[in-house]
Amino acid sequence: MSHPPLWRPEGLRLKPVYHGSDLDGLEHLHSLPGKAPFVRGPYSSMYPEKPWTVRQYTGFASADASNQRLRQRLSEGATGISLAFDLPTHRGYDSSDLQWQADVGKTGVAIDSVEDMAELLEGIALDQVSVSLTMNGAVLPVLAAFIVAAEESGVAATQLSGTIQNDILKEFTVRNTYIFSPQSSMRITTDVIGYLNEHVPRFNPISVSGYHFQEAGADAVLELALTLVNARTYAEEVQKSGLDLQSFCERISFFFGIGSDFFTEIAKCRAARLLWSEITQALNVQSEKGRALRMHCQTSGWSLCAQDPLNNVTRTTVQAMAAVFGGTQSLHTNAWDEALALPSEASSRLASNTQHILQQETGLCDVVDPWAGSYMMESLTAQIAVQVRQRMAEIDAQGGVFQSIASGWISQAIHLQALATQVRLDRGIQRRVAASEQALAAPESASASAVDSQALRDRQCRRLNRLRLTRDTARVQILLDSITECARSGQGNLLQETIAAIRARATLGECTQALEKVWPRFRQDLSFHADFYGPSVSDHPGWAQVGARLSTFVAHQARPPRILLTKLGQDGHDRGIRLIAAALADAGFEVRLLPLFQTPIQLLDSLDEENQVDLIGISSLAGGHQELLTELLSLLKKCELDISVIVGGIIPEADARQLLDLGVKACFGAGQEMIEIIQQMVDLLVPPHSQLGTSNQPHSEEPLMFHTPSVTPRDCDWCNSLTVNDDREPSIQ
Repeated sequence: MSHPPLWRPEGLRLKPVYHGSDLDGLEHLHSLPGKAPFVRGPYSSMYPEKPWTVRQYTGFASADASNQRLRQRLSEGATGISLAFDLPTHRGYDSSDLQWQADVGKTGVAIDSVEDMAELLEGIALDQVSVSLTMNGAVLPVLAAFIVAAEESGVAATQLSGTIQNDILKEFTVRNTYIFSPQSSMRITTDVIGYLNEHVPRFNPISVSGYHFQEAGADAVLELALTLVNARTYAEEVQKSGLDLQSFCERISFFFGIGSDFFTEIAKCRAARLLWSEITQALNVQSEKGRALRMHCQTSGWSLCAQDPLNNVTRTTVQAMAAVFGGTQSLHTNAWDEALALPSEASSRLASNTQHILQQETGLCDVVDPWAGSYMMESLTAQIAVQVRQRMAEIDAQGGVFQSIASGWISQAIHLQALATQVRLDRGIQRRVAASEQALAAPESASASAVDSQALRDRQCRRLNRLRLTRDTARVQILLDSITECARSGQGNLLQETIAAIRARATLGECTQALEKVWPRFRQDLSFHADFYGPSVSDHPGWAQVGARLSTFVAHQARPPRILLTKLGQDGHDRGIRLIAAALADAGFEVRLLPLFQTPIQLLDSLDEENQVDLIGISSLAGGHQELLTELLSLLKKCELDISVIVGGIIPEADARQLLDLGVKACFGAGQEMIEIIQQMVDLLVPPHSQLGTSNQPHSEEPLMFHTPSVTPRDCDWCNSLTVNDDREPSIQ
């Protein structure tokens, strides 16, 4: 059976046969590993001397539970650790904050103070094990807690090795765990770089991420262009701050997502090194170490399927091989069950062992850059480099990164590519092996890692209360005031001031509040692009049916159906909700999309009595769906508002059934075509084969739970973008 070719960014379609003439004019062909322009790797010896670092991302619930998992990973052969934090921690809230308690411990470990950090790292030899910290918005208190916890365990700052992500620019276009404005956040970023350069010389002060761009919808070219433009911007800001650019470039690292387009992903990694060498040369960076790009990679989260999920083992293995052939310095491999829930211990172990098998049983480490000289690979590497340069020029023409963030240009570019991917999947142009009806259920070995939210919150609150009772409150306040003054005056180093406060037992939330006195929390609206999806699928039979049935609703109600879409809690992954908003608007819905970080009460306050909505759609990817939706349904009932609520996202089947029992009208799991999802939403408004009455309320009385095997869920699930635990971050060793 023949299949259409795998879709690639425009201009990157591979030829059936390559010849020596495809290498004509390519200047990088005779380069060597460890030598500029570093296409063949940043080190001359590469894997024959030292394999890549196996660095699995770990963290959930409490610090003690996460500590046990970390120590287990190390005992199983992990050579570095990567710490995952929960969303309140990312956004600078203590676990005791009443507004955001549903998110505590759900997507990572809850860290409120140095006491939590010390418990998280207990028994881990920090002078021997490199540590990657996934943190951007609340980078100051989290990094301060790490440094102080290490110090109090007897490990000096000069002995610490690893990486702090500290890449705030991408947060304003994807992922959205920002706290302050881009300009204020850049001050934090450069202060972290400056402090680590001087006091923690073995710790990499920034890792510039492309992974999140890919997860949000960017193709390989746009992912690489945005990553390199951000990295160049950080370098320029370092220069403006009077810091040592040479030292900065020697310690910067990068983080890329690795998808299933095998050849393109290998070429992307090779092109990344070529382009960074060019950029640093233009910045007059002299040392070869400063011009050599070093990277961490993670296999693709959005490519994982909830149907027949053991197929994800194969997907992850192939993606891992692409990262290895691309010359990564460290790697995270996703667990096969992450499209279902938090990964189980067994699936996490298998993900880690996948790397050990590649290192020890396959011979992949025996040759440096085995693709060197390949007609196809060298040609493709050069093609990607050309297209990335063009994309970077487009961003520069928009006024650079800050202006492109402010105007929404970058966000819109990623959103449009996500829409285009959705269209290709729904039309069958971009293929994915689908599961059969008989394979929909997860294997018996699949089990969600449940978090007892109430017990965890009680635990964290007790720890916080004990901390506040035993510390010198007056001294803590003086040190918090010093953070505020440092931010206000522009003098001094914010990380240095935060370390002093954390050492005195200030909490993460208190340090953030000290900065909020000068820099209010940054807020931005969500947007979507209409008139793209609909015209692209206009010849799809299901799309015509949707239009016909909605016209019946409009004829009877004298208005289009209205839907309010939002995300509750601190989950900032917005790819899926923007996709469904765009598609629903094209179908004929009147769509209102609320800003991120809503509470159920805020959602209720946003309802317009003059324009009552017919449906409320909730996107949930961060595990807080049970508590948040229970609260929302209770509020609607108390206010006697008869509005149907639907939900979609990464929701375990048992949770989905509980939500339906509570009164949710439809629960969309991963794995459905966009058009099918919309058809089933229309069923709630216009029952099939029935006459529509005069009521403006949804007509379906039966809850709906949909699981179909049509395509991969991670791009088609309307509330998707990332798994609940797939923000893997880089570190280089």
